[in-house]
Amino acid sequence: MDQFNYLSVLLSIVIGLAITQILKGYRGIVLARRRVDAYWPVLLWSATLLMINVQSWWAMFAMRNVRVWTFAGFAVVLAQTIVQYMLSAIVLPDFFGDERVDLREHYFAHRHWFFGLAILVLLVSLSKEVVLYGYFDSLADVGFQCTFIVLSLIALFTHVEWYHKFAALIAAALYAAYIVLLFAKLH
Repeated sequence: MDQFNYLSVLLSIVIGLAITQILKGYRGIVLARRRVDAYWPVLLWSATLLMINVQSWWAMFAMRNVRVWTFAGFAVVLAQTIVQYMLSAIVLPDFFGDERVDLREHYFAHRHWFFGLAILVLLVSLSKEVVLYGYFDSLADVGFQCTFIVLSLIALFTHVEWYHKFAALIAAALYAAYIVLLFAKLH
């Protein structure tokens, strides 16, 4: 077993747990559907996060070419997956008891954490390139990530509902384009 195969086990577990959190949230919505007040931006953000986690796992295959792993290199990659897990864990609420669940209320109650973590995961992702390779591999990748940072910064500091709906739509569309343009094939 080479270094990457060994290290990728833990990374895959954390990403798998992130995906599980989102799927668990969907299960909660289905089982509690009579007492859930839906809010489509939350559902779109959760679908986008599902796509982000799958794409992240897909893109990690490229790290098999890293021949010398340092603890700092592994730590930054692990940090990215941990923050992705945290985003996935808070996008949808837990469904315990018989109380009404208002997805809009949940979203706005946790938006500072959500967008703070979104910015953090993007900054960690950018730093990962520098730590692992010593440079940014793709200016297009940096451009997409900086666009997501700006989108998230605005969402972090505004409570204006139309912007949050706009941000959910734009993020989903941009992330789909990001995958198609930069990660359609394993390299």
